[in-house]
Amino acid sequence: MGQYERLVMMAEDELTQYSTEARKMEKLRQKIGLSVTAAEQKTVKEALLAELPTGGLGKLVEEQRQAIALPLWGIAGLGLLFGISMTQPLDLLIAAPAIILAFRVQKWGWKLQAKRLLLKTLEDIEERLRNPEA
Repeated sequence: MGQYERLVMMAEDELTQYSTEARKMEKLRQKIGLSVTAAEQKTVKEALLAELPTGGLGKLVEEQRQAIALPLWGIAGLGLLFGISMTQPLDLLIAAPAIILAFRVQKWGWKLQAKRLLLKTLEDIEERLRNPEA
């Protein structure tokens, strides 16, 4: 596992904590400072800048992943409900892709959110190195 994947996993771990974004960045900054060299930080930052979406659907999923997945979860739930209660197997077939799609949207948004947190943290580290009294 490369540094990039390891840092993204660290950012995902920080997302699971109930705290402010500033606190998450502070904890992540400490972990990065202990385990990643400045050159590796720069390469990871460049990779993140190239990979993260700047607009369109990717940006929307990053910011509103739960709101986008909610209708899919609703379709899945209704499909299961009607498929089981009315014994209509076609409704069960509709529920399966909706569940898969909702899960993938949630997962994609989670990854994008973690990568954005990592990018903000790396930019903050870089800023503090340039301007130490801030």
